Amino acid sequence: MTATETTDTALRTVTLNVNGQTIRQEVESRTLLAYALRDAGLKGTHVGCDTSSCGCCVVLIDGDTPAKSCTMFAVQAEGHQITTVEGLGSPGDLHPLQQAFWDQHGLQCGYCTPGMLMTAKAMLEHNPDPTDQEVREFLSGNLCRCTGYNNIVKAVQQAARVMRDEAQAQALAGMVPGTGPSTGPSTGPSTGPSTGPSTGPSTGPSTGPSTGPSTGPSTGPSTGPSTGPSTGPSTGPSTGPSTGPSTGPSTGPSTGPSTGPSTGPSTGPSTGTAGGGAQ
Repeated sequence: MTATETTDTALRTVTLNVNGQTIRQEVESRTLLAYALRDAGLKGTHVGCDTSSCGCCVVLIDGDTPAKSCTMFAVQAEGHQITTVEGLGSPGDLHPLQQAFWDQHGLQCGYCTPGMLMTAKAMLEHNPDPTDQEVREFLSGNLCRCTGYNNIVKAVQQAARVMRDEAQAQALAGMVPGTGPSTGPSTGPSTGPSTGPSTGPSTGPSTGPSTGPSTGPSTGPSTGPSTGPSTGPSTGPSTGPSTGPSTGPSTGPSTGPSTGPSTGPSTGPSTGTAGGGAQ
């Protein structure tokens, strides 16, 4: 949204998207983003020098670009996604960087910590496996008067390891066949619910057509062997209970119409050869 002037020509109304929330403020055209954020109650953005030297005021622009908010006008931030340290984690769910700074004692007074965290996050977005030297170079625009930086580097490296492990676990989870719901065609084994056509074995509930063996409940048409309960039409052999029409051989109990041979008890109309007792 373009900044619009109010009745007071010295002020402008800006709309900022901060940590996923919309903030509207009246600011002077020269108001720095750091002060606009602090006026909005986001006190985690610290101001330490007003000369763009210390890095205490770093925020992320559009997810992965660190910016010193004391060198950016609030009106320049309109139309961008802003992330401050308040959007990094919560007391009950710390971001890996926050946890690492705690574990490695990467802070003392803590004044520089918000800027360190946001700059480190931006670095790990671009370089998930940095060397110690790369960490030091990326954080060279952030000053700390307390720690001597060694523990900060250790903290960033700990967070990098945790974030890499989390990313690998998520990638592996996405590669496991058939553990989630499916709406598309499937040729592999599936344990999740499916609404798409399937040619692979399935143990999850299915509403789509199936040609593969199934042990889960099914409401879709099936041409593959089934041991699970079925309410859909079936042309494949079945050993599970069925309430849908069937043209395939069945050894399970059936209450639906059947034209295939059956050895299971049936209460539905049948035109096929029956070896089971009619109920």
